[in-house]
Amino acid sequence: GGVTQKIDCESLSTTLHSALSHLDHPGNYVRLLFLDFSSAFNNIIPDILTEKLLHLGLSSPICSWIKDFLSERPQSVKLGPHLSSTITISTGSPQGCVLSPLLFTLYTSDCTPTHPCNTIIKFADDTAVVGLISGEDETFYRDEVSGLEKWCSGNNLHLNTTKTKEIILDFRKGRVDPPPLYINGVSVDRVHSIRYLGVLITEDLSWTANNTAAVGKAQQRLHFLRILRRNNLDKKLLVTFYRATIESILTYCITAWYAGCSAADRKALQRVINTAQKITGSPLSSLEDIASSRYKSRARQIIKDSHHPNHHLFQLLPSGRRYRSHKARTNRLKNSFFPRAVNLLNKCESHKNCN
Repeated sequence: GGVTQKIDCESLSTTLHSALSHLDHPGNYVRLLFLDFSSAFNNIIPDILTEKLLHLGLSSPICSWIKDFLSERPQSVKLGPHLSSTITISTGSPQGCVLSPLLFTLYTSDCTPTHPCNTIIKFADDTAVVGLISGEDETFYRDEVSGLEKWCSGNNLHLNTTKTKEIILDFRKGRVDPPPLYINGVSVDRVHSIRYLGVLITEDLSWTANNTAAVGKAQQRLHFLRILRRNNLDKKLLVTFYRATIESILTYCITAWYAGCSAADRKALQRVINTAQKITGSPLSSLEDIASSRYKSRARQIIKDSHHPNHHLFQLLPSGRRYRSHKARTNRLKNSFFPRAVNLLNKCESHKNCN
């Protein structure tokens, strides 16, 4: 749970930073394409995967072991007392296997953008294409999508065009909707909002819809917290239950959206925490404190990892104590993760309060 959420936040923050940095310049807009693969894990070809693993530098024995693991797997279906006949499968990776997301990630490791104005963000089979459009020239974006179609065809992967969606982020005055995007001859649905890596993204980049859904879900869990309280559960256990089932919902990927959400949204989220505090009879961390702590914690993890793809976004000034602030024309970019994290770290240095 915790590790997965961290990776979700990394992917989401990277996607948003790429888009927001581009939108910070007048006249630009962004097309976000969220791909859906049909039975992604089931279509891995062991021979193709083995070639890619060898190219990535894995040793031959490990590659052979993985190929053997995926090849000639007996499979049957049991329903009650009934058992189907066994068939042998030599494609795909077993559903529910902890290795499957990793193997799929390695399988798609060579699926990379062909032009610098495009970014492909991948988290297992959740894939987003970020097309940074300038001057209304979509040539490179459309070429990228066309190249993705060909790449999928050559790797036995199939795009589900009915579940593939697109959002256009465009804050220009007098904007005109661009022509639709086609994949395999089918027009891609353009939507106003989409849930990506557990977070609801809207075309106006407002976080109200996401936070309203989180508040509603968390309020339902308060009912169970009250029941446990009435049954005289120990305070420490009440707090543990709260953190696992309520706080986790309210703060999911908080570093991606907290600084950019409205004051009304923050009040609604904090109201749930205040109610939980009354029920548990114990002090609980405020939303502001949780957000601040996670901003700094995530930033420090990225800074320590020189191989992290976003390591370059934290540049030390010659003094060696403060980081270079990000230039931002719009509040949208200013309130996103990386500029916000840099500001918090610099405040820590100024006030020597780095908890």
